Amino acid sequence: MPKISSKGQHMPESPIRKLVPYAEIAKKKGNKVYHLNIGQPDIKTPEVALNAVKNANIKVLEYSHSAGFESYRTKLSAYYKSHGLPIDVADIIITTGGSEALLFAMGSTMDVDDEIIIPEPFYANYNGFSTASGVKVVPVISTIDEGFALPPIAAFEKLITPKTKAILICNPGNPTGYLYSKEEILQLAEIVKKHDLFLIADEVYREFIYDGEKHFSVMNVPGLEENAIMIDSVSKRYSMCGARIGCIVSKNKELMATAMKFAQARLSPPTYAQIASEAALDTPQSYFDDVISEYKERRDTLIAELQKIEGVKVATPKGAFYCIAQLPVKNADDFAQWLLESYDNNKETVMVAPAAGFYSTPNVGLDEVRIAYVLKKDDLIRSVAILKDALTVYNKR
Repeated sequence: MPKISSKGQHMPESPIRKLVPYAEIAKKKGNKVYHLNIGQPDIKTPEVALNAVKNANIKVLEYSHSAGFESYRTKLSAYYKSHGLPIDVADIIITTGGSEALLFAMGSTMDVDDEIIIPEPFYANYNGFSTASGVKVVPVISTIDEGFALPPIAAFEKLITPKTKAILICNPGNPTGYLYSKEEILQLAEIVKKHDLFLIADEVYREFIYDGEKHFSVMNVPGLEENAIMIDSVSKRYSMCGARIGCIVSKNKELMATAMKFAQARLSPPTYAQIASEAALDTPQSYFDDVISEYKERRDTLIAELQKIEGVKVATPKGAFYCIAQLPVKNADDFAQWLLESYDNNKETVMVAPAAGFYSTPNVGLDEVRIAYVLKKDDLIRSVAILKDALTVYNKR
């Protein structure tokens, strides 16, 4: 019998999606499931993007340039510059989602068995991208007690070996919502320059910043042009997760020429999705003002409600739309499955993402869950009320 590859066997399951079958069973029982498990915004996609697709007069659905439409890259460059990021057209390659941009970044900078240092907890698919690329993740742990702040630079220094090729951060972070300060980014810049590494920054949540804080991009660090790689996406910014359009951005010419070879190998990003993404750049600022205001209210509501539950610890996120909550349970994976499989509160339950899947260090985060505050405030209040009751019932079994 033919054998599955070792790489395939080691590909991790998504901690976000692996519980979907249990959610489907719960729904078949007639239970309503509040989805706190996935970062799928309920915010409407901008009409300007949807109308661009509806009104596209295309006779032949052709390949685009492997780097994406020049018109889109030109407009995207102007968008970045209007936000203070010195990014030119030549610095951008359009990708099939931020996921492909990360795969291009790893493929262009690392060989099999090379190492990448990532503060954890981190976006679970970084494990998958690394496995697919044959790259070893070397985690440096941030903690809920420190609000998931950047670990001390000395902790990074201890982990650097001749195999280390890059440090990867998500700013603001998924799953923690932590926003790295300018000082923290500058500290990382110094260490990657000192050790001749790449600094890959996943900045897909850049617009989702709260409490008057400011986002500081790796593209704004003077002297980091050869080291900095920015990953971006339209998924969250415009509530266009299904478009699957992102980009890899860097001033490093050799890096971008290498990434271009990967782009050519997959031919081109999808045409209609690029049309929508290019049009989305005309979205008025009022759209973002309303969205940020809505998410801030949701964050405040969620955190306030969670803090009312005895035994729950939560760090207040400064960006994105996620938080990590530590629960009074030994195994959040078991609890999350039990919520769907064996529990309901007046025919309602909640779905959360066990946080252990956001770590690569074994047996860390076992009592934590990631919660996405992508539901309306009333639904968040109800969800936390269900969670509170569920914890009581679960711990009395």
